[in-house]
Order: sequence, then C-alpha cells, then structure tokens
Amino acid sequence: MWILSKHLKLSQAHSELETMILKRTAELQTLSQRLLRVQDEERRKLARDLHDSTGQTLAALKISVSFLEENCKEDPARLAIVSDVAKLTDQAIEEIRTMSYLLHPPLLDEVGFACAAEWYIEGFAKRSGITITAEIANSPARLPKRLEIALFRVLQESLTNVHRHSGASNASIYFRHQDHAVILEVRDFGRGIPEERLRLLHGVSAESGVGLAGMRERLHELDGKLEIESDGRGTSMRATVPIYATSLPSQWAGCSELGASAQA
Repeated sequence: MWILSKHLKLSQAHSELETMILKRTAELQTLSQRLLRVQDEERRKLARDLHDSTGQTLAALKISVSFLEENCKEDPARLAIVSDVAKLTDQAIEEIRTMSYLLHPPLLDEVGFACAAEWYIEGFAKRSGITITAEIANSPARLPKRLEIALFRVLQESLTNVHRHSGASNASIYFRHQDHAVILEVRDFGRGIPEERLRLLHGVSAESGVGLAGMRERLHELDGKLEIESDGRGTSMRATVPIYATSLPSQWAGCSELGASAQA
C-alpha cells in the first residue's frame, strides 16, 4: 500500500512538472515571438529615420559641396579637395540608402514579398559576387503582412549563411505556391555542412545558432516549418508556411517600376 501511494505521488509530481515545463516553454515562445515583432518594428523605424533624417542631411551636404565645386573651378588644388569630399558624400548617401533598405525595404510594405525578394537578391548578388538563379512566383493576392516579413527575414538569413559559410559561387532560390501553402527554398552549391554540425542544426540547442533559431521561431508562429538538407554538393534551406488568411486582390504596379523608385 505504501509503495502504491508513493508511486501515485511520484506520478502526480511528474505530471505537474511536465505541465509546468509545457507552460514555461509556451511562455518563452510567446516572449521570443514578441521580441521578434519588436525587432521588426525597430528595424522599420530605424530604416525610416536613416532615410528621412540622416539621408536628408547628407543630401543637403551634397548640395553645399556642389556649390563649393562651382566656386573652386579657378583653383585646381581646392577643387581637387572639394571633389574628394563630393565623392565621399556620394558614398555616404549610397551606404545610408543601402543600410536603410536592408533594415526594412520599402518594397516589402508597398508591393509585397515577391518584388522585395527580387530586389534583395539582385543587390545581394552584386555585393557578394555569388551568381544566383531565382524563380520567384508572384502571389495572386497580397500575403498576410506577418508572413511576408517572416519570409523576407528567412531569405536574408539564408543568403547571409550562404555567403559566410558555404564557399559557394552559385546558388538558387525558389518561391512558389503549393495548395494552401507557400514554399521558399534557398540552395547553395558549396561545401555542405559537416554531419555533426548538421545534427546540431536539426536540434533545438543553443549551438544551432541565433539566426537559425530566429528563423524557426518566426515560422513556428505561423505554423510553418524549416527543413535543412546538406551533403557534399551543397545545402538547402526550405521554409514551408500554410496560408490561413486571404487578402484582397492586389492592384500594384510592376516590380521593375517600383524597384526603380525605391532606389531613387
């Protein structure tokens, strides 16, 4: 009788512990998702501040430098110095614009994921020197905002990993609709991930990396999943997210037209 009572108490304690663990895990996931949303909002705000404040200050500096150039034409030595300042100003303007768009590209808000992804992939290829083949399917309607942001951050993080770790000179990106889900796949043709490291990435330990954990958390919030495959021929990162909500049909302009305006 005593043994049975002891067993029941242990079972009850075990059950309470499991319940507490599940509750704490859910709370941590909620906190993590909230932090990601705050991070996205801060990125959007910082991008806007860089463009509207620092960008405008540099634009005013550019005008003043141009005025100085006009007044230094008779003095080659001074003109050379002012011209150098003008070049540095142009460089700073371009860097601020690029930083602003990488933090939160205007295209993501204006026309959605597909166009923002095409713009980002083109810029990434130029900056990294990696040749990228991309097949980005346009959505018949705007995807939910949270889904578009999650997909874009997964794209950014995946390409960052390709550049940092794969040693690949070629990569491919596919985005398509399948039944009631969207699928984003980033594949590189590099050295692949060592088997031991791949096992860690398939787990949920801290050693799997902050970037990967962030991708998984974003997708988990949307009931999506992240799959990683790797061998000696390269690595594939595939995000699959169900679409539970629909939006009104989009009435936006073409990607090339809006992409050009975003670069202005």
